[in-house]
Amino acid sequence: MNLAARIALLCLGVAFVAVLVAGVVSTRLVLSTSQQVSREILRSQADVVAGQISNNRIEQVLEGQGIAIVRISASGEVSGADRSAVRAAREVGVGRVLGGSPVSGVSGRLNVEARPSGAGGFALVQETETGTTYRKLVRNVLFALGIGLAVACLAGLALGTFLARPLRRVASVAHSMSAGRRDLRVPVSGPSELAEVAASVNSLADALQRSESRQRDFLLSVSHELRTPLTAVTGFAESLADGVVSGAQVAPVGTVILDEARRLDRLVTDLLDLARLGADDFRLDMAAVGLEPVVRSAAEVWHARSHARGVIFSLEVSSSPVVYADARRLRQVIDGLMENALRVTPAGRPVVLALSSVLEVRDGGPGLAPEDYPVAFDRGVLHARYQESRPVGTGVGLALVHGLVTRMGGTITAGPAPEGGAAFTVTLPAAA
Repeated sequence: MNLAARIALLCLGVAFVAVLVAGVVSTRLVLSTSQQVSREILRSQADVVAGQISNNRIEQVLEGQGIAIVRISASGEVSGADRSAVRAAREVGVGRVLGGSPVSGVSGRLNVEARPSGAGGFALVQETETGTTYRKLVRNVLFALGIGLAVACLAGLALGTFLARPLRRVASVAHSMSAGRRDLRVPVSGPSELAEVAASVNSLADALQRSESRQRDFLLSVSHELRTPLTAVTGFAESLADGVVSGAQVAPVGTVILDEARRLDRLVTDLLDLARLGADDFRLDMAAVGLEPVVRSAAEVWHARSHARGVIFSLEVSSSPVVYADARRLRQVIDGLMENALRVTPAGRPVVLALSSVLEVRDGGPGLAPEDYPVAFDRGVLHARYQESRPVGTGVGLALVHGLVTRMGGTITAGPAPEGGAAFTVTLPAAA
């Protein structure tokens, strides 16, 4: 059942209950009021008739109005032509009028008004016309119920259509998006809730468009990175196979092929690790880990590599925190950040590995533009922006580092370094 039908049914239900409750309450009030009015009229007539009860014409007039007259003798005997009226008078106890006081009462649907007269008295008995009143009320309530249900049905359909129209537009745009369209947007209009839904769908479409654009750029950059070493490997391998290279030239050619193969292996490994980060079965051996031994072990390796490149390596340790992390993945984070720093730092400039309450890697390279720091960990963004101006890696290194730190419950930020380049700061949860 669609939204318009549901709202129409809801309006019908509300209208039905409202009219029904109003009908029941009004019926009871009208019937009660009708009975009270009838009793007041009969009481007034009894007072008027009290002095003229012996007049036969009065009796005829009363009988014409549907009022029965019951006689009360001086001995208290009740008599009259209408048996039901006599019975009602006896039930009310009209004999009390012999004491000189009027008597009023109700017996079933009969109103009884007794008055003293001469040595005895009389009683007027009249049936309350509740039956006719009740039937009229029922007809009026049913008529009002029909009108209310018709109006509620029309109002519900109109309201449902009004609310469903923007939702149908949103659904149409969502279906088009699932089919691959990214150029459609939903008009943000209508009630605030529907406008919020439309705005959310538009935001989702914008995010999908940006994400897919980045994915395309990343795939293009990865394809370029793969093509370069593959071209080198293919060319030198063909030279070896054709016998163009021989003798003392074989070893340098083999070295080039080996370097390019390792570059390919590094790129594939980074891509696989980055893909595994999103899987539920990505393994982390979390435990209490002292950061200082891990940092000093990494420093020995990167000091040698920095020296070989002519880069000045510095290790700064001012604290020895114990964190809750995976030691192997933590070393992978340090290696990734150090490799990124060493790649962009020219000879003679510093690279710093610092440990305090946080882990920090700083370099003296060219740094990043201010607007690039917030997107430094987005996959392939820095690679696409700087591949023409400086040495770049696989395009996934920093994204992989960010994913590892995040999976271990930590945070990583990028910003300018005092040494003139970029600084990457890792904060990990302390061990309990």
